[in-house]
Amino acid sequence: MNKLFGLAILMIGMLLAVGAGANFRYYEADRSASFHVAADDNELIDLTALQPYATYDAGKLYIDISEYNLNRPDDGGLGMSPNTTYVFEEMFEVSNDLWENNQTNYPICVTIKTQHDDVLIFAGPYDSPIAGPSNNLQFTVDHGNPVPIGMIFDNTNSSLGTYQFQMSVEAVAGSCNT
Repeated sequence: MNKLFGLAILMIGMLLAVGAGANFRYYEADRSASFHVAADDNELIDLTALQPYATYDAGKLYIDISEYNLNRPDDGGLGMSPNTTYVFEEMFEVSNDLWENNQTNYPICVTIKTQHDDVLIFAGPYDSPIAGPSNNLQFTVDHGNPVPIGMIFDNTNSSLGTYQFQMSVEAVAGSCNT
């Protein structure tokens, strides 16, 4: 019984020693954080269609070089010819309007992938591009200086018909590490 009593006093002593030496016992606070996901046509990084073959609708950029594109020039054409290469400068542009009320320039690093071997993209003019041509392109966009994106369609050895591809665009804060 004495051993049990001594063990209990030892435990109480240890609890008091540990509790007395601590400066921080308990803290409770409520904090909140929030973020806003904007519709694609209201975001601060913008994709703007520049050619009639490019359209921006419901938050998505579409490239359509076919008879079904209602914005295409009225030339009677139905699409592109086989065994040809087409270069479209300034199909669309990427702009960086982040922090527009601030004088500081915050660049963004943009990566665009066409996910198709016969569809290449380039940033800037065709004869002296900032980046590309490639189907995996990365470049920096500075605040207030939109970068035009051109596209190359290589139809060499293509058969007649409709071809589809997907393009992904990703932007992160900061300059690219290229």
